[in-house]
Order: sequence, then C-alpha cells, then structure tokens
Amino acid sequence: MRVSQLLTTTLREAPRDAEGSSHELLLRAGFIRQLTSGVYSYLPLGNQVLRNIMQIVREEMDRIGGQEVILPVLQPEEIWDQHPAFGGPSRLELYGPVLFRLRDRKERAMVIAPTHEEASALLAKEFLRSYRDLPQLLYQFQVKLRDEPRPRGGLLRVREFLMKDLYSFDADQAGLDRSFERVKAAYQAIFLRCELAFLGVQADSGAIGGKESLEFVALTEAGEDTILKCVNCDYAANQEKAEFVRTALPAEPKQPLEEVYTPGCMAISDLAAYLNISAAKTMKAVCYVAGDRMVLVVVRGDLEVNEVKLSNTLNRAGVNSTDLHLATPEELTREGIVAGYTSPLQKDEHILIIADTSLQQGNNFVAGANRVDYHVQHVNYPRDFRVDLWADIASAYDHATCVYCGGTLHAFRGCELGHIFKIGTRYADLFDVTYLDAEGNAHPVQMGSYGIGIGRLMALIVEQWHDDKGIIWPLQIAPYQIALLGLDLDKTSSVAEQLYTDLTVAGLSVLFDDRAETAGVKFNDADLIGLPLRVVVSKRSLKNGGVELKWRARRESRIVPVEDAVQAIQAEIRNGL
Repeated sequence: MRVSQLLTTTLREAPRDAEGSSHELLLRAGFIRQLTSGVYSYLPLGNQVLRNIMQIVREEMDRIGGQEVILPVLQPEEIWDQHPAFGGPSRLELYGPVLFRLRDRKERAMVIAPTHEEASALLAKEFLRSYRDLPQLLYQFQVKLRDEPRPRGGLLRVREFLMKDLYSFDADQAGLDRSFERVKAAYQAIFLRCELAFLGVQADSGAIGGKESLEFVALTEAGEDTILKCVNCDYAANQEKAEFVRTALPAEPKQPLEEVYTPGCMAISDLAAYLNISAAKTMKAVCYVAGDRMVLVVVRGDLEVNEVKLSNTLNRAGVNSTDLHLATPEELTREGIVAGYTSPLQKDEHILIIADTSLQQGNNFVAGANRVDYHVQHVNYPRDFRVDLWADIASAYDHATCVYCGGTLHAFRGCELGHIFKIGTRYADLFDVTYLDAEGNAHPVQMGSYGIGIGRLMALIVEQWHDDKGIIWPLQIAPYQIALLGLDLDKTSSVAEQLYTDLTVAGLSVLFDDRAETAGVKFNDADLIGLPLRVVVSKRSLKNGGVELKWRARRESRIVPVEDAVQAIQAEIRNGL
C-alpha cells in the first residue's frame, strides 16, 4: 500500500477529547475516528489491526476445536425476559438500560444483543440432542451494542464493539471443567502472541451468570479495574470479587450507650479525628434502595461498601437489585433517616439491614444518632441493633491480608482483556436444552461462555506498546510489517519503487511512503504509526552502501546493499516472528 493512496491523516497534536495514551495515539496515527459518543469508525490501518488480531484469535479457537458461526444480533425480547425457576431477575431486568431495545413494524419487542448466551442455547437445543453430539465449542466474531452510561478511554469502554464470543456445551460438570481449561489455555496463548503483560484473576460473573469466572486483565494505569494480587501465593481477584482478612480489634468490656455532640462530623475521617479514635472504631452506614425496599448497609468505618458484592447478596436474598441505587434525599426523608448521621439503631423492621462481617470483630463502636451533629458511642451487636444479613460486602484494599496464606495483597490498575464463565445449566433450564444419555435419560446441557473484546484488545496493546514518539506495534499485530520510506525521490525513486515491488512480490506487507514530503514528516509519521521495521531509501543511505534497516523498538540501524535488501529484510521479519 502506498501512503499517497491510503485513507488516513496523521495529527500533530492530540484532540482535546482524547482520554489516555491509546485513544490519543490511535486518533493521531489515523487508525480510528469517532462518530458519536462511544462509537468509532476503523480506518484502513485500524481495520487491518483488527483483522490481524482476529486471525490470531481464530487460529487459537480452531486449535481447540472451535467451530465458527454467526448468530443474530437482532433478537426477540421474549428470550431475554425468561426468569430462572429458582427466582430472581431475568436478563432483560439485569441489563436494564444498557440494552438497546426497539420495536419492529409489527410492534414486536426486539433487543440488539450485547451477548449471545440465549441465542447459542436455542441453537444447541436444535442440534445437540444426544451425548454423542457433545462436547461442542461454537464461536463467532460479532458486533455488540451496549448503551454504556459513561463511554471512556476511546476503545476501552464503548457502546458499539467487535467481540469474539465462544460458547461451550458439555454433558456434565467434568466436561465443562475440561472445556473451561482448554479455552483458558487458548486465551493465554492469544494474549502471549499479542505480546501483552496480563494476569488471570477471579471476578464477579455479573449478568452472564454462573458460579465461577476468570477475568484476564492487562496491566495498565489506564484501566478502570482495581486488581488485588497476593505477594506470597497465586491468589488474584478483581476488587469486585476479592476476599480479604478483616483486621481484628481488641475486645473491650461493653460500655453503656452514650450520645455525644459531634458538630459537622458527617464524614468518618472527621468523626475519628474529632473523637481521637481510629476509623475502625466507627460504623459506616449507607442507605440504598433496591426493589423499592430501603436497605441499610453497615460496614466498619475503615472500609468501603462494595456495591457488586452488595448486589449479589441482595439477589441471593431474593431482593431484585437491578435498580440498586443510593437513597435519594427524598427517600431518606420518607424513612426519617438523617444523612451523615444514620445508624442501624432503632430502625423499623421493613428496613433491610445488611452488615459486613468486619463488625463481628470488635465492639463499642461509634455510630450515628440519627440527628444532626450527634453520634452514639459504645454501640454493640446484638444488644443495640439487629442485623438481617451478615455478608462480605466490603472492598479489599492495598496491603490488606490474603485469606488464603496470610500474605499481603497488592493493588494495581488493570483493564479487562477477556472473561470466561462456567455458566452451568442456567440457560439449559430456561430453554429446556437437554440431551439423552446412553440409557435414554434426559439431562440438562452444561454451558460455558467466553469473550474477548477485539477493539479493546487493540487499544490495550497500544497502552502497553508505545513511547513518546508513537505506537510500537508487535510484528503479528501491525497493519503492515514494513514502513518503506522513500526520501529524495527525485534521485532515489527507481530504487525505492523497485524495492517496493520486490518486497511485495516476496509476500511481505509494506506501507510505502511515496509522498512528496520532507524527511522529518516521513520519519515522524513512521514513528507515530509504529510499524515494526523501517526501511529507508535515501541519497545518504545509497551513498553509504545501500538501504537502512531499523526496528521501531530499537535505536541501532544498519545498512544493507540494495541487491541483498529483500533477503536481509525477509531474515529480519523471520527473526522477529
């Protein structure tokens, strides 16, 4: 491809709305353009990167026996509005406003699918009828749409994206476990081939469902996830899921309740400072509303409420948490609750009180008095307040203690690369997806779900592979392997053109900068676009004995004779691969 014919324009300055390195560089280098919030066009360079990533993913999916399909993105709403037999919300309710919904000309309610568990389960129901038909791995590359409330970071969180999703179907739990491990190994191979630094961590299963999931996380400060990793053992988890040891407090003789004046102490830090006590000796009370019910959540003052853990706790208790939100001032007023000074003391029975297990380790806490500028000292359970549910609803934090080995958890930032789930029989139960065993008995099919965001993967490669000049593409991912720069074309055109032809005939992918631009512009654009191997034909290089070869990620360069250039470049590419 010639740069003079390429649909792209490089930008010298970052756009004002660029968020993070990958967003800025992909815009400046001419890989993507934004159409509207969270929706991007992929220009020829960007599309070629997607194709290269997809080829790696396709090879690894095929290697483990995956079969490629294309499932419908437009789906009837009714298949999303199925409620589990054991109770709980449907996926329509779980996704809520994230789902794009519409009605066709016959007024049938439809969904633009953000994922394809329902569609794949219904397909399996038609074809997988016997134990002889199992196991199966079906995968696709499909555009997904999710109405994210806060698209951010360019391709890191968008509303329209290209995803590889795979669904496994097995006869039993042991089979599901084997499929899960096969896909896990394939994902590791994909990310290694993309030359990414990543980690597999335990994570919450969210709206996909299932009791077990593993998230692959790219290590980057641009990530919106907090990951906790033990320095001593292999334990690692997303903060949404992470377990930790609550620091024990020394037991004290229980004291009688005592109301104290605490002017302006609405925050835990202000309260602890005013009373000259540790934050761990206070109780933090936060009011939520879920399923039209007031929920009072209490954790020790040195901890934070984890809303994902809270949502899961509510769902297990039969409370629909799809609309979980902090109580508004109006909702607090209706319950007679004073913001900043509330506590579980003297609360009506219809208010659900959920307490973190940290409050079982310690006593004589300080809690709100439910009136402005006052708190109550020496609060003890169960003498002074009730708890309807005890649960792990607090967020793990940097330097917390590991529950598995007693080591120290280290917190770092990351961004999801892929997520794999053991779903079990959730969708088989919803749609009666069963198979017959050798004796003719029917059993539900065990499912797994496995996803990779292709555009996000592209962005995370840039987050990890760039410098102050631009992108540094790994060789297998780059839109072209070689940046051929023709300088002084009035003198070198014939050599540059012949080399371009010879390299192309040799099967190498080349982006030939044949523009009538200065050397500075061409060098800057080559560094910005970030193709792995730069080949320069100039009066200077020819005077020095040939053409100049330089890897984008290295400082040193070398001159090779023109007649040996194709063979030398082929050898460089082979060694790079």
